[in-house]
Amino acid sequence: MVRKPAKSDVKPDVKAAASTRKPNMREAILAAAEELFSTYGFNAVSVRDIAQAAGANPGSVTYHFKTKDGLLLEIYRRHCGPMNRRRSELLAAARRVRDVQDRLEAIVRAYVLPAFTSGSDLAGGGTRFTRLRAIMSAEGNEVVRKIIAQTFDDTSHAFIDAIHESLPHIPRTDLVWRSHFLLGALYYTLVTPERVSRLSRGGADGTDAGHAIEELVRATVAALQAAPLDQGTLAPRKAPGAGAGRALT
Repeated sequence: MVRKPAKSDVKPDVKAAASTRKPNMREAILAAAEELFSTYGFNAVSVRDIAQAAGANPGSVTYHFKTKDGLLLEIYRRHCGPMNRRRSELLAAARRVRDVQDRLEAIVRAYVLPAFTSGSDLAGGGTRFTRLRAIMSAEGNEVVRKIIAQTFDDTSHAFIDAIHESLPHIPRTDLVWRSHFLLGALYYTLVTPERVSRLSRGGADGTDAGHAIEELVRATVAALQAAPLDQGTLAPRKAPGAGAGRALT
């Protein structure tokens, strides 16, 4: 459950904003909203919270973005517009690769690489925006779902279609599942790189973006090429204790 930021949580940010107030209030509001959404989620943050963190008044937020929904949509647009364009450029080049194995790797790399671009150029947004995306996806808010679909579905369909062209013997529905797993792995890799360093006992550097990209590409391509599920032979499994008259708790 996401905890709503208390006044004590926001107050230090307000003091910082007041002392380093940006001349462009619109940008200050965007930065404050992105930080709060990525920390507390969309549902728990109010327009007043955002205005306070930006050193603005609530009227400034509604003046520039109309609603909190409009503010979130603008955050997605400013990060994902460049990222999706870069993905489309790389995908177009990947589809021209003749060797199937090399083509699959190029397709997956075209999807993964832009997400690792630093936040300074907005093409991917770095860790903070990735964390925001992960939280937004988990909240189950209908407005958020529509924004995510509006921002990503066209690009996602293009990648899944390109993969299916390279692996026509695997049902597209299987590839949708596997691309879905790629997205989860991408989120987790970007948000918690220290886990790799810790579990490898220092043998790997989780912050090494180049290594992370290649590991993610190789693992994803192997998963994409796995044999398709035979739906006709899949028997439903009984839940533990089924048939014993016990309810699961």
